Amino acid sequence: MTTSPPPAAAQRRIRRALRAPLRGLLGPASSRRHSLYTRFQHVIHELGKFGVVGGTAFIIDTVIFGVLLSAGMETVIAKTLATVVSATAAFAGNRFWTWRHRARSALHREYVLYFVFNLIGLGITLAVLGLSHYVLGGIWPAFATPGADLIFGQLIGNALATIFRFWTYRRFVFLAEPQID
Repeated sequence: MTTSPPPAAAQRRIRRALRAPLRGLLGPASSRRHSLYTRFQHVIHELGKFGVVGGTAFIIDTVIFGVLLSAGMETVIAKTLATVVSATAAFAGNRFWTWRHRARSALHREYVLYFVFNLIGLGITLAVLGLSHYVLGGIWPAFATPGADLIFGQLIGNALATIFRFWTYRRFVFLAEPQID
């Protein structure tokens, strides 16, 4: 005995019943994006401002580093000087624009913490640059060139240091307003 398929109306009810538990979970894609944006809106805005300030500092850092390298200065000293100048410019941008809405503590406290975290970030950048220039450059001379120094110091080293800096500035330097329940 063969059974005939259920009528079209019954098939639609079955499909709806099977999709019902997923409807609330999946929802429309635009609704999911909007709820994610709403949930992380403050972080997204801070990250955008941090990126603008960081991009400006990156340009300052890159120009100074390139000029100092072309003037014949030693690689690590050139990178250190370029970072100190660009980090000071970035501090002003982050304090007075990126995290201007956050609680204020003493300027000297913020700058000392900022400087300490920048030193650690500089250490991350210099570790990547040193690995490239001195270790890999000792094996393959192409890694000991100014072009390779710019790539490893500015792109790879700064990318890792930037992730560290964003987290530490947000967590320890520019404090969030206390939550009142």
